[in-house]
Amino acid sequence: MKISEIRTILAGNELDEKLRYITCSKDIAGQKERYDALLKKALSAFGDQEAYIITAPGRTEVCGNHTDHQLGKVLAASVNMDISAVAVKCSDEVEYISEGFKVAPVKIDDLNIHPEEKFTSEALIRGTLAAFASRGYKTGGFRALSDSEVLPGSGISSSAAFEVLIGTILSDLYNDGKIDPIEIAKIGQYAENAYFMKPCGLLDQMACSLGGFITIDFKDRENPKVEKIHFDFANSGLNVVLVNTKGDHADLSDEYGLMPKEMKEVAHALGKEVLSQCTMEEFMQNLKKIREQCSDRAMLRAIHYFNEVERVDAAVSALKKDDIETFKKTIIASGYSSYMYLQNVYLPKDYKTQNLSLALALSEQILKGRGAWRVHGGGLAGTIQAFVPHDLLDAYKKTLCSVYGEDACFVLSIRPVGGYQIV
Repeated sequence: MKISEIRTILAGNELDEKLRYITCSKDIAGQKERYDALLKKALSAFGDQEAYIITAPGRTEVCGNHTDHQLGKVLAASVNMDISAVAVKCSDEVEYISEGFKVAPVKIDDLNIHPEEKFTSEALIRGTLAAFASRGYKTGGFRALSDSEVLPGSGISSSAAFEVLIGTILSDLYNDGKIDPIEIAKIGQYAENAYFMKPCGLLDQMACSLGGFITIDFKDRENPKVEKIHFDFANSGLNVVLVNTKGDHADLSDEYGLMPKEMKEVAHALGKEVLSQCTMEEFMQNLKKIREQCSDRAMLRAIHYFNEVERVDAAVSALKKDDIETFKKTIIASGYSSYMYLQNVYLPKDYKTQNLSLALALSEQILKGRGAWRVHGGGLAGTIQAFVPHDLLDAYKKTLCSVYGEDACFVLSIRPVGGYQIV
């Protein structure tokens, strides 16, 4: 379908149900304006060509804080904050156009790793093309003009959303949309590891690619077990709110690195590589031996890990049973464990600045008995996550934004689908 024809059906109501589906909202007027503006820019940039509209969501970690690097378990979900693109085929390169940053064209016949592209969008595009080719899938060039709602500071993984978007474009344009979402996620991880040169697990890509709630067991490193959880979040009575507490991530790499390092020290004391190969029973039976080799904080972090993977199972079970009260209690327990045992909420050396701690305390005051709250993602700085009942949303936002700024709260829903072709 040509771009002009897509604009015509968008102006009518033929795409309304699809837009409601991916945005989790009945009010799609703003989204129709967004996509028409994107199509109008694409028409100017590409001419009136045959085109596709592809979208990929951001993600949120729901439970399983700092368990993936121990090959543990996580519960995650895609959210209705996405990257969307109008894409058209071309012959020999990928040209990606996005307002706010420049991406150089990537030639599809040059799929070698370029060290100078480390940490760039070009690396992710080239790595995705290379992975498609090495796996025997069809590849080809395309031009894409995109718009992103995955905002910096929201903590919902813009890089994984971008990887899934590129993978879905290649699947839909050249492979009849038949490439499995799990395969697209694995391709995104490969591109990020090998070409972008950033070590990462599979959590972010899987959550962005599959859509809805998913749980992942990473114990089999090469073939993690992924399960999609069918739960109607739209009827839960809750909003997902991420609060950007505006903490500074600078110079925290060493602190983040100590979390997996110290957990692995405990595993090594038990003769294993990572904690997923150990049990709480082994840990409790070898306390003296472990303490002789590891710090007390390492032991506390191991206790967090063992209980956190059980909480993932509990949260998954609660969702499957539509037991939202147990789900909320499990999320709160996860947050308390991260605070007390994992200790990724603030830095003792900077005890006067506790952005996350204060946000969690304020959340408890407003939501106690009604909602849930926990640190989100890596911790130490950045975001917290809250599950907020509809009738408390305005009060919650007013309070947290009064402390962290008017742009601090991101109100989201759980999007039921990952990479998706609208047209």
